[in-house]
Amino acid sequence: MKKYFIALLAILSLGQIAFTPTAFAQNPRVLLPDFADLVERASPAVVNIRTTEKVMAQQAQGGFPGMPDDQAEFFRRFFGVPMPGMPNGNPPKQGQPNSGKPQEADRGVGSGFIIESNGLILTNAHVVEGATTIYVTLTDKREFKAKLLGMDKRTDVAVVKIDARDLPRLPLGDSSKVRVGEWVVAIGSPFGLENTVTAGIVSAKSRDTGDYLPFIQTDVAVNPGNSGGPLLNTAGQVIGINSQIFSRSGGYMGISFAIPIDEAMRVADQLRTNGKMTRGRIGVALGEMTKEVAESLGLGKPRGAYVRNVEPGGPAAAGGIESGDVILSFNGRDIAKSTDLPRVVGETKPGTSATVQVWRKGTTKDLTVTVADTDASQAAAKKPESSGANGKSASTMGVIVSELTEAKKRDLNIRGGVEVTGLGEGPLARAGVRPGDVIVRIADTDITGIKQFEAVAKSLDANKAVPVFVRRADSTMIIPVRPK
Repeated sequence: MKKYFIALLAILSLGQIAFTPTAFAQNPRVLLPDFADLVERASPAVVNIRTTEKVMAQQAQGGFPGMPDDQAEFFRRFFGVPMPGMPNGNPPKQGQPNSGKPQEADRGVGSGFIIESNGLILTNAHVVEGATTIYVTLTDKREFKAKLLGMDKRTDVAVVKIDARDLPRLPLGDSSKVRVGEWVVAIGSPFGLENTVTAGIVSAKSRDTGDYLPFIQTDVAVNPGNSGGPLLNTAGQVIGINSQIFSRSGGYMGISFAIPIDEAMRVADQLRTNGKMTRGRIGVALGEMTKEVAESLGLGKPRGAYVRNVEPGGPAAAGGIESGDVILSFNGRDIAKSTDLPRVVGETKPGTSATVQVWRKGTTKDLTVTVADTDASQAAAKKPESSGANGKSASTMGVIVSELTEAKKRDLNIRGGVEVTGLGEGPLARAGVRPGDVIVRIADTDITGIKQFEAVAKSLDANKAVPVFVRRADSTMIIPVRPK
């Protein structure tokens, strides 16, 4: 018995010797990053941006946006943060009369960063919008008046220039290679406090909060004044411009958004060359593609951009795109969701003949659309006039429908359909169809009149959901309906 016990101890000891180093090798200790060297290299290229505007002295008011008066006074007195709306950031002394003459008042503070050594600076459009004068302060305390080369409010990107040479600049990274979970650093001037550094990780990519930008979401502490500052990776490269925060209080709440630097530079290149951003457009209004709608259309899974309305006389209408189509690709680029289409079209040079693949009536169709300029005048939208029924009506699938007049077809820019004039008990009423709606298509069949509508409704599989295309105001909706 004693021999067996000794042998067992020997086996266990060998096991510890064999397995312990392996466990350490497979799970090496991960150290937190040290950002000190990175910050030391990058900080000289980050600037403070102060803007002013002309105001009448008697209109000057105290306060700091989103901050109680006592806190604003604390920051002004101890940190030198200017108070917007006050000449030189200071309130008038008690008993001092107002002159009534225009004075230069501090409008706001923000951040920016140098991308070229000759003084080219990238920042947010909202930082410089409406400013009479733009002041740029470097880390060595030199201050310059800056010239606005251009700004684009849709992407919130602006380019300004100062008259200086041999300035430190930040290297640009590749925002397409950003990984969720990687460490990032923000440098800026929150509340006007220059060269403040915060760190965190990338929380999400391609976060949709606007028409033209898939933002980088982080948990880096970003506050008012950080806007326009750089978001850096651990190599010290700019991967984004800090632009927005999610907040209910006006302060940091753990979610901030940055413009991907690839998108920002695409805009900046046009701004510095042309002074404005030129985008393509095709004249469509888009709707959300849900799982139920995708299944009813035979797409399988939600994909593509659902066209709920086509601008009469616009590029899409001229190319044959119709309300109810689903755009699957544009000029060879797949469209995964509706928010992808404005970006892809916007990046396309006006005048380009683009191949557009649409899903219509259970099959794909290739169309050619000539992209127009967003600055071009758009056709005025017509408001449909209320035109009564022509006396013919019928009740089918829980709705009472009437024939459309030719005038209403022209107003709605449709070729056929029946108008819903009343509701009863049935699948269409339960699905949310309303009086005033125009049913233009069921599944793959265009509706031309009441008799044909009744025939199509009777032929439907009672246990299978079908898409019903409904024109409501100036939009075409797809409503999945199960006839049973």
